[in-house]
Amino acid sequence: MKLLAPSILSADFSNLHQQIRLIEMAGADIIHCDIMDGQFVPNITFGPFIVNTIKKITNLPLDVHLMIKNPDNFISEFVDAGADYLSVHFEEVVHLNRTINKIKELGIKAGVVINPSTPVSCLTDILEFVDFVLVMSVNPGFGGQKFIPSSLKKISELNRIRKELNLNFQIEIDGGINKDNLKDVITAGTDIVVAGASIFNSDNISASVTEFKNIISSL
Repeated sequence: MKLLAPSILSADFSNLHQQIRLIEMAGADIIHCDIMDGQFVPNITFGPFIVNTIKKITNLPLDVHLMIKNPDNFISEFVDAGADYLSVHFEEVVHLNRTINKIKELGIKAGVVINPSTPVSCLTDILEFVDFVLVMSVNPGFGGQKFIPSSLKKISELNRIRKELNLNFQIEIDGGINKDNLKDVITAGTDIVVAGASIFNSDNISASVTEFKNIISSL
């Protein structure tokens, strides 16, 4: 099943409750939360308190993407706040196997993220342990960036490895996804599509979610 995860990085936080309601009613599957600390990436967003606030106003699963230094220090906090999916960057975590196991032991789905310059080959020894792999199709730090086409090759490679090794991790993509490239990322093997600006910056948020969902379900 292919899932749509609108990213609230691009949402209007002064009206967040209503915007979440709009994506819920239109059929969004997951809410993607980008956590940035101004150190691992050049931007600051929010922390566990906001994640917990979102958890209180929605029944949708929360996909929490940690773009922060020393993520191991905050895993328990984000799980307690309500994360259902939690992902950490390959580029930041020293003992990745230990970190992934810690997340899973806390009862939620554990994922690893790779930046555009990080090859899929770096994940060889962790793929059998993760629940999902998040491929960044822009350089992390800001919403509204242009999609990096080489990301499609990474999705296809992960999909091939998954089939060859009979693994069951999900493949997620985040960055620059819109209605023009949605079919390509789904066809390549993506299971979870993160979309921010193309949904929340549109004239009609609910209609954009519906259109995304219709494209996904048609493939």
